[in-house]
Formats: sequence, C-alpha cells, structure tokens
Amino acid sequence: MEYLPADEITQTQVKILCCVCGVLIDTNPSNMCAACLKSNFDITKDIPKSSNLYFCRGCERYQHSQGNWIYCELESRELLTLCLKKLKNLSKVHLTDASFVWTEPHSKRLKVKLTVQQEVDGGTILQQVFIVEYVVNNQFCDACHRREAKDFWRASVQVRQKVGHKKTFFYLEQLILKHKAHTNAVSVKATTEGVDFFFDKKDDARKFVDFLQNVVPCRYIPSQQLISHDTHNNTYTYKHSFSVEIVPICKDDLVCLPPALAASLGNIGPLCLCLRVTNNIYLLDPFTLRHAELSNQNYWRYPFKALASTKQLTEYTVISIDIINRNQIPGHQKAHLSSKHMLADAYVQRSCNLGSNEDEIHTRTHLGHLLSPLDRVLGYDMGNANWNDTYFEKFEDANRDNIPDVILVKKFFGDRAIRKRLRRWKLKRIEVIDETASSEGGDIAEFMDDLEEDPMLRENVNVYIDKKKIASEMAVDVDDLEHEGIPQITLQEMLEDLDIDDE
Repeated sequence: MEYLPADEITQTQVKILCCVCGVLIDTNPSNMCAACLKSNFDITKDIPKSSNLYFCRGCERYQHSQGNWIYCELESRELLTLCLKKLKNLSKVHLTDASFVWTEPHSKRLKVKLTVQQEVDGGTILQQVFIVEYVVNNQFCDACHRREAKDFWRASVQVRQKVGHKKTFFYLEQLILKHKAHTNAVSVKATTEGVDFFFDKKDDARKFVDFLQNVVPCRYIPSQQLISHDTHNNTYTYKHSFSVEIVPICKDDLVCLPPALAASLGNIGPLCLCLRVTNNIYLLDPFTLRHAELSNQNYWRYPFKALASTKQLTEYTVISIDIINRNQIPGHQKAHLSSKHMLADAYVQRSCNLGSNEDEIHTRTHLGHLLSPLDRVLGYDMGNANWNDTYFEKFEDANRDNIPDVILVKKFFGDRAIRKRLRRWKLKRIEVIDETASSEGGDIAEFMDDLEEDPMLRENVNVYIDKKKIASEMAVDVDDLEHEGIPQITLQEMLEDLDIDDE
C-alpha cells in the first residue's frame, strides 16, 4: 500500500445548492444564499426607522428623559448616545457600528447609520445596515417655559434704597452685567423705590442675595407666603421674598457720624464726605484729609443718614487758593491721611453773584490738587442750610464757630450737554420692565459723569466703545482743544462691543 505525501493532499470545500433559488453556494447551517437570507429574514423589523427628538430653543438643550435636559453639540458622541437610547428593541440585536449621516443643519433632521448583527435560522450570523431618521421638534423645557411666561416666579428679591436718586442702582446694574448674576432671573421690574428680581427657584434668589452682599453694603429680611398645601402627602408650596435694603449713603454725600462711630474710625471728624460706595463706604474728612473705611456691619451697628446729597449742591467760583503743607496738618505723623488729595485754603464766591459786592467765603478743602483761580466748583452751603439731624445738632451746639460756611465737594467741569457730545463710550443695560413714569435721564447722566471723574469707580464697570459716536465724529470735525480740562475715558479702558451686524 502506497501513501501520498502530506503536501500532495488537497482539501476541496463542499458546494451545495441554495434551497430556495438553487444557486451554488458554500455550505452553511441555513443552506441559503445571502440574498435569500436577507429576503426571508429581517432582523431590523422590530426597530423603528424614524423617531423624534425634542430641542429647547431657550437653553439649547435636548430632552434626555421626562424632565431631564442635556447639552449636546451636533454630531457629538453625547447626541449619538441620546439617539440610540431613543430606539426601541435595539437591545435584541448586536450593534457593531453607528455614525451620523450628514444633513443640512437647518433641516431639523438627523440621520444615523446603524450596523447590526443577529443569529438567524441554523446559527447563521446575519448582518444588516440601515438608517434611522430623527425629526427634531422644538419644545420649551420647564425652566424656559416659566421664563417666557414672564409671570411665574417662586422667589423674588426686592432691592430698595431710601434716597432721592438711582445712581447706586446704575452702579449695581453694571456689576450685575459684568458678573452675569441675573442670568437665572425670570424677569426684572423697576419700581419707584427700587428694582425687583424674580426667580423660579429659591436657591437662585438666595445666590443673588449673596452676590448683592458682596458688592454693596446692605442687609436683607427673608419672608415666605403659603400658596398651596397637599394634605395627602403633606407637601407645601411657598413663594419666597427677600427684602434687600442698601445703605442710604451715596457718592459725594455729606454725612455727620455718630460720636461712637467716629471714635471707632480713628477719631475722624464728624463731618465727612462719601468718596465712593462699593462693598464698603469710604469716608474723607475734607478739613484734615483723614480717611476711613466703613464696613457694612459697622454701619448697621451705628446707622445714620446723609445730611445732604448731590441734588443740593451749589456752584461757586474760586477766587484764590493756597496749598497747605502736609507737615502743617495737626497729627499728620500718626493719622492716616489721603495721598490722593491735597489740603488747601480756598476763597470762593457764588457763581450767580460773581462780580457783585458779596464777600468772599473762606473754607478749607481737600481739592487743592484740582482747583485753580477762576475754576468752578460745587459745594454745600452750610451757612444758609437747615439740617434736621440729631447728630449734627449736637455737633453744631458744641462747635458752632468751627463749622465752615461752605464745604466744597468736587470740581465743575462744564455743561452736561458738552460732556455728552464728547463722550465716545457707552454702557450696557439690563432689559427691565419699567413700571415708573419718572425719567432717569438726569441720574444716568450724573452717574456717567462720575465714571469719567473717578478712575477707581470705573474699575468694576465694563465701558464699551460707541462706534456710532466715533463714526459721526469722523464725518463732522469736532474740536476738543477748547475742552481739554474735561475728564474723559481713554480708548485703552474701553472694551470692544460684539455686534453680529459687523462685517
């Protein structure tokens, strides 16, 4: 008997005929060709070929489940996962591949190409490729729906300040815009006494109150009102309110400090000017250049009101001014004196009586670094005023001869219309539902003047370039040489405002 070598032995694969169409095929457990398998078995028949997705145009999120919304970018892994979870019976087959098919971004259609496998008759593995089309429907989420309704809220923050103007609210508005603290507010309404912020969650209102306490000196009182009560599961629904009171002291106000408070601030003089109000109150004694920083807690421990505000300023003209050496100030070695001001003896006269026989008024001022003869300055007329304040009456009885007739506050740089014409910048505003009939034009103009005059005040404010104003000035020749003394904000301090209409 002879044996063939191993390398000469060849194995031939058995061919069979398809039991359906009779085509010669390789043997397989189903005895069918691939075409007959696809025509007789459809492993994707239980998987829907179309579905719906819900997209919120307010927050740009997709609905993940009932009440849950998630952020997804187009053709991202997160969006593909969301699409696959929307398909029913996908777990009955083995998913091997999934990818997006390109569609027009504005068509509100998403197409996903899926490749699945499943074992069919006789243990044969069948693979199929199909496309599922998703229709994107617009639907507001619960939060955006409440925000668009404009009348639904669960918590409100009522911000109030007992003063005759709204300059503090304009400063607070710029801080809110800079830190985007109002993004969760449902609506903002302006009232005669302040501004109301409405939220759909108590936590958002509490977070906003914490922000206010960090940027302005204030205090708040919480309250709640029962709306409904379910006796079956013992649940209560409340509306919460936070009443926020800002200290009634503003920039350039004249104040008379309580004796205990003045002693705690380093024996500063009772009559002080408010330099600025941020998270603290900054005070300056205009007769000695002593300055102090009053915290929110200390103010409410010794509360006081302003003697006079900027509405009561009188215009004077400087006749002569003599600078006082800092070494001649009593106690200059131990006291904390302001380095940004200069003490001087000034002789002024009312601008309306300039050239008449009215006597010149002598006063001591902290504006020696700004004033020159014939400059105009604004101040408080102490000689003809009648202040109704308990602390000032006690101070006047003890120091009747030491109270000056005029307290100068700030330099007057010219007509407000001229300053507005030279202004090349603007401020952003919050969209507010105004329920007041009064005009805020004078207050906002005065606030913008303060921003130009005080560089430290505008450190926390975003100032934007007014392109329309600059374009109009290029068309019309504007001569600024005659207004060189007017303070202005430089282009380096301004921000570029984003405008979608710019080319």
